[in-house]
Amino acid sequence: MKLLTFLMTIILTVSLQTAVSQSSSKFSTNTFINDKGDTLRYRQLFPDADTLRRFPLVIFLHGSGERGNDNEAQLKWGVMNFASDENMIRYPAFVIAPQCPSNISWSNFDRDRNSTQMKLQPSPTKPMQLLIELIDKLKKTLRVDTTRIYITGLSMGGFGTYDAIMRYPKLFAAAVPVCGGGDVSKAPSIAHIPIWIFHGAEDPSVNPVYSLEMLQALTKAGAHPGFTQYPEVGHFSWLGAYSDPLMLEWLFRQRK
Repeated sequence: MKLLTFLMTIILTVSLQTAVSQSSSKFSTNTFINDKGDTLRYRQLFPDADTLRRFPLVIFLHGSGERGNDNEAQLKWGVMNFASDENMIRYPAFVIAPQCPSNISWSNFDRDRNSTQMKLQPSPTKPMQLLIELIDKLKKTLRVDTTRIYITGLSMGGFGTYDAIMRYPKLFAAAVPVCGGGDVSKAPSIAHIPIWIFHGAEDPSVNPVYSLEMLQALTKAGAHPGFTQYPEVGHFSWLGAYSDPLMLEWLFRQRK
């Protein structure tokens, strides 16, 4: 019985690795260089459709553990769900997964160490600025439906998602921050954006209070955000969030 279990584990592991490898190969490897010579590495998924119509653009922001310059680690969590055969058929879209360099972040919040309060700083981080420049370029060079630009991210990318929509509230049609947080004082400026918040109730890395306070601030500002808090789940709430068919169906029907 132990031998059978061991063999089944090996087979399952090989199958999962093969599936990930196949999905990874669907993402082209790209580098964006702006006029100043600054560089942002990213991976791109193209819609499987040979038509003249326009497609949504999904921006996926990874967590702190996937920072670097290999242009590969950012595909580890979450974004692969957009590349499954089923989802590429149901929700054809351009998907951009940029990689944040080491020792820097997507977001620029001044955090109060004694509370969960944060304040959005005037200037974006360089990776965020480069990302916005990249989006502007893609809007001109790809068949992007500019009424359907979505942004999502996990952990550090969840904070980055809030940062992006707070700085550029007219750009995005919807946002899905996963185990992140933002400046609650900016809630009125993003109350018009459809948002679905996800968090694990027992997250030891990012306090669930960040999401709860943002939910309260958005609701007070007149918004109607979605909110999912998984019981008995820690930091890996993105496993449930990006596997949720209702979330994907909701996301892709949002328009500005």
